[in-house]
Amino acid sequence: MGNYITCTLAPPMIKNTRAARVIFPTGEVKQYKSQVNVAELMLECPTFFLTNSRSLHMGHRFSALGADEELEFGNVYIFFPMRRVNSVVTAADMAVLFMAANSAAKRISGRVRPDSCAAQVESHEMSVENDAPRLSLEGVDESGLFPNRLSYCRPRKPVLETIKEEPICLR
Repeated sequence: MGNYITCTLAPPMIKNTRAARVIFPTGEVKQYKSQVNVAELMLECPTFFLTNSRSLHMGHRFSALGADEELEFGNVYIFFPMRRVNSVVTAADMAVLFMAANSAAKRISGRVRPDSCAAQVESHEMSVENDAPRLSLEGVDESGLFPNRLSYCRPRKPVLETIKEEPICLR
């Protein structure tokens, strides 16, 4: 019963609840501080669908947002390829979310540089960002869904021996 209280009173993880964050297929995280329709974002990435990060649960199916819905502030939304609409959420899908969150956190908590070299570093970072490979969901392998689970379970080997019965008259 105490867990219920602590879960309901937990503060939100995102400090800026006046913006909706969207993780694009390229790995880029954008904040939208005004009301944005899902259809507007899907025009930018036509072969992808948008889902709320709070609806992602391992072993459950994706719940795609409708085109007429609007993004809610304080939530994180992720684009996934359209071919994954009716599939089950895997660990690789959750890894995409955590990698994007980790990279965004690293960018926010960067070092403070002196003003003299800040312009040079910014121009260098912009050129490096454009050349760096982006996160892609196209190479996600679904063949090995639970390889660790199989190693934890002891295989069942049924014993196939003949059953010797006594005749009824000998009892």
